[in-house]
Amino acid sequence: MPMGFEIDVFVSYAHIDDQVLGEGQTGWIASFHRALEIRLAQLLGQQPKIWRDPKLQGNDIFGDTLLLEKLPRAALLVSVISPRYVRSEWCTRELQEFLRVSEETGGVRVADKVRVFKVVKTPIPLEEHPLELQKVLGYDFYTIEPDTGRPRELSQSATPEGQRQYWARLDDLAHDIADLLKRLHANGHGAAAALAGAPPDPVEKEAVYLAETSFDLRAERDALKRELLDLGFGVLPDRPLPLVGFELAEVVREQLGRSRLSIHLIGRGYGVVPDGATESMVALQNELAVERGLSHGPGSGSGGGGGFTRLLWLPAGLETDDERQRKLIERLRTDVRSQKSGDLLETTLEDFKTVLVRHLRPPEETAQGQADGPAETAGDAAGPGDGLSRVYLVCDQRDLGATAELEDLLFDRGFEVILPVFDGDEAQVRRDHEESLVLCDAVLVYWGHGNDLWLRRKLREIQKSAGFGRKAPFRAKAIYLAPPDDPAKERFRTHEAAVLKASSALSPAVLEPFFEQMP
Repeated sequence: MPMGFEIDVFVSYAHIDDQVLGEGQTGWIASFHRALEIRLAQLLGQQPKIWRDPKLQGNDIFGDTLLLEKLPRAALLVSVISPRYVRSEWCTRELQEFLRVSEETGGVRVADKVRVFKVVKTPIPLEEHPLELQKVLGYDFYTIEPDTGRPRELSQSATPEGQRQYWARLDDLAHDIADLLKRLHANGHGAAAALAGAPPDPVEKEAVYLAETSFDLRAERDALKRELLDLGFGVLPDRPLPLVGFELAEVVREQLGRSRLSIHLIGRGYGVVPDGATESMVALQNELAVERGLSHGPGSGSGGGGGFTRLLWLPAGLETDDERQRKLIERLRTDVRSQKSGDLLETTLEDFKTVLVRHLRPPEETAQGQADGPAETAGDAAGPGDGLSRVYLVCDQRDLGATAELEDLLFDRGFEVILPVFDGDEAQVRRDHEESLVLCDAVLVYWGHGNDLWLRRKLREIQKSAGFGRKAPFRAKAIYLAPPDDPAKERFRTHEAAVLKASSALSPAVLEPFFEQMP
């Protein structure tokens, strides 16, 4: 072994954290050690060597022999953070000595990863963590009760939901440790002799910025992070965000600059307000992503050749008691500047993931068509190629009956008319709407009872139809101004589509500007 590592993982912990509360129980650290060992063996296909000191007590004199013999032989260090850990001279010296000897055994960093993993067993303020760990992302083995704000440690004997979260966090940790051990071996560091043949991870992965959330969505964020990693993307931020406003802005801008897309999960909690700031970390990250999106949007060529997009998710039916969060959500729903640079989806998490994957991995047929054939023109069919010309007649549900005459006129002119679906759950309705925008050749928006916010949302969805899988430009786009009369309709004008004003009796002449766009 080039570097002679004999220990894959050295677990540094305060011994009081392994004491049991009742007879017949196993200490938290002992259970964690065993579970990590089993999961790593499954991921590596080889029994890992995990070492911890099970005998010495937290008030024993620090043993130089332990330092000299064990730490230099360890590939990675896992620090289990707790109130006792940060007050323990023993634990602090273990950490500092590992960092020192790491410089002599390949460096503290391997590519973009640090050889120290921070497991937070009991939450304490970040500023109380050892200075060396304050910029290291942690694996939180606790949750916060939404009603009381009280932390609850996750364990193998917790409630069923607590156990599920425990195993999910342990799996995240095990995957990241296994990946780093493979990198060490592939780079010639010999973290474990039996890991031969493990392929090196790519040094640089296409990055996605997954914004930090309020605590009520921590589990959803963790699940999304796992799926992004499984898809082969790097996930940023790769360090804890500072809790000082101007420092946070500097770090987030740098991380967004390395990303092709940002994802923002909006929950019922407002989140932490950094020192010197007036808005939460959740709101600030979104605002900085808006800033980047407006200057480096799709097609701008930023960030290594691609544009930058932003996706926001609100759980369907979300309610919050926090007035600050209510105002933030309302701003996200109505602010034109925010909506111009991103998509806000109020749906289930699974349906949000479906949209996300479309952004990250466009349909294979789209990519294949771009690679193998000439670019499609405005006259190319977007539909299934059966010779029919399809018009998607978009309307508010209240106007569905009023569109009948318009629908008949289009049909008599030879068009197949697609109407929106309103029956079904929200996810099904949205999915059908997106598929209709992909399938149709032209789109006609019937603006009747919907307000101007409804119209702007529909126009943005039309603009972003490529993200749903659309391959060709629309052959025609128009907005039909129908009753009831409204001052906003009187003043309305746009360069994005033909504007058709209804007359007392509908005639083909009203639709001529729309028909003229069709070949």
